[in-house]
Amino acid sequence: MNGGTLYSIGELARRTGLTVKTIRFYSDRGIVVPADRTPAGYRRYTADAVARLTLVRTLRELGLGLDAIRRVVDRRLTLGEVAAEHAAALDVQIGVLRLRRAVLTAVAERGPGEPEPEEVELMRQLATLSEAERRRLIDDFLDTVFGGPDGAPAHAAARRSMTPELPRSPTDEQVRAWVELAELSLDPDFRAGARRLAEDHAALMNHDVPMPPRPDVVAITRELVGAAVASGISPESPQADPVIAALVARCAPDDGRPGDAGPHRRLSRRLEAANDPRRDRYLHLLALINGWPAPERLAPLIDWSLAALRARTTR
Repeated sequence: MNGGTLYSIGELARRTGLTVKTIRFYSDRGIVVPADRTPAGYRRYTADAVARLTLVRTLRELGLGLDAIRRVVDRRLTLGEVAAEHAAALDVQIGVLRLRRAVLTAVAERGPGEPEPEEVELMRQLATLSEAERRRLIDDFLDTVFGGPDGAPAHAAARRSMTPELPRSPTDEQVRAWVELAELSLDPDFRAGARRLAEDHAALMNHDVPMPPRPDVVAITRELVGAAVASGISPESPQADPVIAALVARCAPDDGRPGDAGPHRRLSRRLEAANDPRRDRYLHLLALINGWPAPERLAPLIDWSLAALRARTTR
C-alpha cells in the first residue's frame, strides 16, 4: 500500500472484514482516528487504520474490552500485559462457570422428582457465590462449630484441620466436592452435632476437676481401635479387652465422681455423639478439596467400640 493513500470507511470495511457501522463505532470511540475529511465531511483513514482495525478485531474475538484494546493500540500497554490481565479475568470466569456446572450436575444426579423450593434456592445461592462469599460461608460454619474466630485455644488446630481450601485451578472433582461440602455445612443438624463435639472436647481440655486433660475421642479411637479392626478381632472376644481398657483409660477415666454413668457408659455416649456418617463424609470431601490423602472412615471403628462396650456392660 502507498503510505499516503487515504481510505474511506467503505474501503476499510472491505479490507478488514468489519462492517461500516462497526468501524464508525470504533472511530467514534477514538480507537481509529480519521486522518482527514472530505469537503462533504466523509472520513478518510490512512493505511495504519487497516492494521489497527485488524488487531482490534482479533482482540475483540478473544474477548478483550474496548478500554484494554485502546491501551494496546495506543501502546500504553503491551499486548502481553493486556493478555495477562485478560487471562486472569478469564480464570475467575472459568471458576464461576465450573462452580455453576457442579451445582447443576449435583441437581441432575438427585434423580426424578420435584426438588423442594428451599433446595432450589440453596443451589442457586451456591452457584452464584464469589470466592470471598465461598470463604465467608465456610467461616460461618466453622464459627458456629468452634465458637467464633476467637474461640477456645483448644479449637485452633481443629479449626485449621477442617478448613477447605479450594485451589486456584481446581479439578471438576474438587469443585463438586466443594459444593457438597458447602451444602453439608449449611445443614443445621450437622452444625449442631459438630458444635456438640467441639464443646465436649473443649470442656474436657479445660475441666474444673484437677485431672489430666482427656484427649479427643475421635483421635484416640483411630489410634487404638484401628489396629484391632484391621486385625479382625471381634469386639466381644477376650482379645478386645485390653483395647477397650486402654480406650476407657485415655478417653473416659473413672474420676471418682458420683453418678449413674460409669466410665464405660460415659465413653459410649461420647462415641455415639461422634458416630455421625456425615462427619466421615465431610472429612472425605475435605481431603478431596485440599488434596490430602483420603482419611480412614471413622464409623467402622466407632461401631466396633460401641459393640465392645455393650458386651462388657452386660457381662
